[in-house]
Amino acid sequence: MKKHLSYHSLSLPITPCHSLILLFLLSPFTLMAQEMTVQAPKSVFLDDNFTVQFSVNDEASDFKGPSFKGFSLRSGPNQGSQYTSSNINGRVTNSIHTTYTYTLTADREGTFTIAPATCTSKGKKLSSESFSIKVVKPTPAQQQQRQQQQQQRRRASFDPFDMFDPWGQQQQQQQQPPKIDERSLFARASVSKSTPYQGEQIIVTYKIYTQVPVRQFAIDKLPGNKGFWAEDLTPNDQQVRQHEETIDGRRYQVAEIRRGALFPQQSGSLAIDPLDLNVLAIVQNQRRRTGTLLDLFDDPFFNTAQAVERPLHTKKINLSVKPLPSSPDDFSGAVGTFSVKGGLSLDSVKAGEAVSYRLTVSGRGNLMLINPPSPRFPSSFETYDPQVQDKINRNDNGISGSRTYEWVLIPRQDGSFTIPAYKFIYFDPASGQYKTLTVDSQTILVLPGANQSSNQANKHSSNQAIKHSNNGFTYLLYFLSLLALVFIILTLVRWLKRGQSRNHATSLSPNPKNALRLARRRLKKAAVYMKKEQAEPFYHEIYRALWGCLSDKYNIPLSQLNQDTVKASLLEKEIPEQQLQHILQLLDEVNLARFAPGDPATHMQHLYRQALNVISEI
Repeated sequence: MKKHLSYHSLSLPITPCHSLILLFLLSPFTLMAQEMTVQAPKSVFLDDNFTVQFSVNDEASDFKGPSFKGFSLRSGPNQGSQYTSSNINGRVTNSIHTTYTYTLTADREGTFTIAPATCTSKGKKLSSESFSIKVVKPTPAQQQQRQQQQQQRRRASFDPFDMFDPWGQQQQQQQQPPKIDERSLFARASVSKSTPYQGEQIIVTYKIYTQVPVRQFAIDKLPGNKGFWAEDLTPNDQQVRQHEETIDGRRYQVAEIRRGALFPQQSGSLAIDPLDLNVLAIVQNQRRRTGTLLDLFDDPFFNTAQAVERPLHTKKINLSVKPLPSSPDDFSGAVGTFSVKGGLSLDSVKAGEAVSYRLTVSGRGNLMLINPPSPRFPSSFETYDPQVQDKINRNDNGISGSRTYEWVLIPRQDGSFTIPAYKFIYFDPASGQYKTLTVDSQTILVLPGANQSSNQANKHSSNQAIKHSNNGFTYLLYFLSLLALVFIILTLVRWLKRGQSRNHATSLSPNPKNALRLARRRLKKAAVYMKKEQAEPFYHEIYRALWGCLSDKYNIPLSQLNQDTVKASLLEKEIPEQQLQHILQLLDEVNLARFAPGDPATHMQHLYRQALNVISEI
C-alpha cells in the first residue's frame, strides 16, 4: 500500500577530536550554531502537492509558521524530532534536530513570497529566511506525462495474475468487463464532534469500506485545513488497521487509512474538504453465457481476475464551531482538560547563586497553542528567559502530554522573598466553563553570600554601638572619639598620598603568585569532583576559584564582587576586551551550567577547560 510520507533530513554532529585544545577553540562556535533553515521547492505545477520543511539544529518551541498565502494547507505544521548520539574516544555527545513540516497545494499561478518562520531555542529567538515559490501551469505534454507517471506509480507494486486460460483469446472476448458497485467500495470520513468549541480538539478519521479485494491505494489530495490547526495522528509504522463493520445489513472489510487532530481557530461554519484517493481493486471477470456447452464452465475457477483502478472521494464535513464565552483577563488560551504544578527547586539559597522555578502544564488539548505563563518574581532577582521542554503524545485519542517552563533566577540581595501564587485559567469544553488552577505562593530565604557575611556583622555591631550611646555620659566619650578619628583619618590621607605612586604600580597584581596558587588548588579539587561526577561541589569550587582569583589579582574587595563591579573594575584597569569577554562569559556559564540540559559530565569538562584557560590568562 502506498501512503504520503513526510521525509526528515538526518543531521549528524561534527565533533572535533584528537586535541583538547581544538575542542576548546571550537566550543564557542558550537554553542552559537543554533539556526533555522528551510527546505522548499523553487517552482511547482498548478494543483501539485508539495512539502515545506523548517529545520532547527537543536530543541525548539513556540514555533510560528508563515501564512502561505496563495496555497492551500493540507497538513501541518507536523513536528518531528531526531536524536543522535556519538562516542568518540570515550566522549559522548548528544544532539537533537527539530523539524516542522507543511503539506501544501498550489492553488493559482504566480510567484509567491513566503515570510520567515520563528521559534525559540534555549531562550534564543530564531528566524528562517524568506523564500519564493513560483507556480506555473503545465503544458498539455507535461500534464499528460504527469498523469502517466502517476498511473505507473500506482501500479508499480501490482503483479498481474498469470492464470491458465484453456479457451485462449476467444474466452477473453466472451468475458464481461468488470464493474464495481458503488455500495461495494467507497470511502468515508467521520469526526468525533460536529459542534466543537473554538480551540477544542476533534478527531477526524478516514476509512475505506470494501466488499472486493483491494490491492493498494494512493492518496491524491489531502483535505484542506483552512481555519484549523492540524496534527497528523497516523501511526509512523505505516500499518493500516483493518476490521469489519456492518452497514445496512452488508458486511464490509474496513481499512483506516488516515487519522488527524483538528483545532478550529475561529467560530462559525467551517468545512473539512474531501479527501481524494485512488484504489486498485481485484475483480473477477464474468463470462457471457452463450447457450452452448461452454456455459458448463461458468465457474469462478475458470474466470480470470483483473485489476481495476477506482477513484474515491470522501464527502465534505461541515462543522458548527461555537465561540468561547467571555474570557477572564488571565486566560491562557488552553482548551481541554489540564493540570498544573510547579514551584522553586530550593527553599533557601545564598545571594548570587542560582535557583530554578518550574511550571508544568499537563493534559489533553491544544498544548501547542497555550500562551507562555508569566509568573511574577521579586525585582531583586535576576531572571533569564524560560527554557521550554515538551513531552507531547500523539495517539488515537489525540494530542496529550505536558509542556514545562523553567526559569533560572539569581537573587542579588539577602532576605526573605515570596514568589506570588500563579493562576492557570483554561476552558473545559465538557462543562462549558472556565476553570482556574493555582500554584501556591512560595517563600525563599536568601542567605548572605560568602562576600556579604562580614559586612552584615559590621553593620550589626555599629547599630548596637549607636543604641548604647544614648545616655548623657557617653556623649563626651563620643566627642573625644570623633576627634581622635579625625586625626587618624588625616594621618592616613598623608600616608596614602606618599605611597600613591607605589600602590599604583602594584595595583594590578598585589600578590599574583598567591592568587594563581590558590586558584589552581581549587581547580584541583574541582577536577576530583568532576571525576566522581559530583556536579554541585564541582561548580562550587570553580565558582570560588574564579571569584578568588579576580579578587586577589585585581585588588577588588570580596564584598564588592558581582558582575557589574567586576566589569567596571576590569575596564578601569584597561584589561583587553577579548579577555574581559572571556571572564564575563565564563561567570555566566558557571551560574547556568547546573541547570543546562544534556550530559552533566560534558558540561563539567567544558567548564573546567574554560576556567583553566581564563585563570591562565589572568
